Amino acid sequence: MTRLWMVSLLVPLLCMGCGSSRPTLNREKERITIGVMPKLKGISFFNAAERGAHEAGKELEVAIDFDGPVGNDVTLQAQLVESWIAKKYDAIAIAPNDPDAIAPVLMRARERGIAVVTWDADAQAPSRDYFVSQCTPESVAQALVDAMVQGAGRNANYVIITGSLTAANQNIWMSEMEKYRARTYPQLTNLSLTPKVSEEDQALATQVALDCLKTYPNLGGIFALTTVALPGAAEALRKAGASERVFLTGLSTPNVMKEYLKDGTVKRFVLWNPIDLGYLAVQVAVARVKGDLGAAMTTFSAGRLGEVKVQGDQVILGDPIVFDDSNIDRYDY
Repeated sequence: MTRLWMVSLLVPLLCMGCGSSRPTLNREKERITIGVMPKLKGISFFNAAERGAHEAGKELEVAIDFDGPVGNDVTLQAQLVESWIAKKYDAIAIAPNDPDAIAPVLMRARERGIAVVTWDADAQAPSRDYFVSQCTPESVAQALVDAMVQGAGRNANYVIITGSLTAANQNIWMSEMEKYRARTYPQLTNLSLTPKVSEEDQALATQVALDCLKTYPNLGGIFALTTVALPGAAEALRKAGASERVFLTGLSTPNVMKEYLKDGTVKRFVLWNPIDLGYLAVQVAVARVKGDLGAAMTTFSAGRLGEVKVQGDQVILGDPIVFDDSNIDRYDY
């Protein structure tokens, strides 16, 4: 009789957590703690994302630790993730510099019951729960290529300046740009199938763009695909007096690009709202910790953003914004 009583007590204890892939909430702490990591600290895009992350943290009453490397160094990202695992954070929301190199440490976090969300750029799918995507890659590619054609024409020759050859988001955008270009503007020509690399260094982006102006005398356009590369390339066009013959577009924040729009160096460029992206990353991380985000969902209620689209294991912020002189003053980030 005593043995039966003991077994009946043990069975429910052993089965707690069985059949569930949800992260385990650390009940020892008073508040949920989220580690939020950018690709690198100190640039306008991720400064804006930090504002959104803290806004969501305050709204949801969770603790936010926003930290990351000062350069696009995945090794330093992995070291910081290890420290967050040791501190038993409830969730990690990270913008990876390398989707493959970061995967092992993210897998270790998940094995410890920590929710893992990627944002801005993805990691290998098994190493995270959800990817918070700023826009669909197809919509970013289309907006960029259309902007180039509007400025440089359907027959323009162009080059691409990216941040890093390991940045998953930039590689996906470039792949989708090529598909859209081939399908819609077949006469648009990429002069260098290997993208130029700026390593998230604005001075290097300026030099790379100046080199392109010298190397390709028939250059008609430049895509600069990071928030650092675009102002760097704009400086190059300004120094060379080349903005009338070479059309420049890409991805950057309005406050950084405003001066280049106002003086005509850049006519239009593309982005989304990084404040909203940081906000959404925290909303998704907290929902994952609480078990409020499930595989069958097609929309997700994300605070002030309202209902956002869920596609499988991706949560999508929305559509890209095309900035020009007519609308840039409406944005402050």
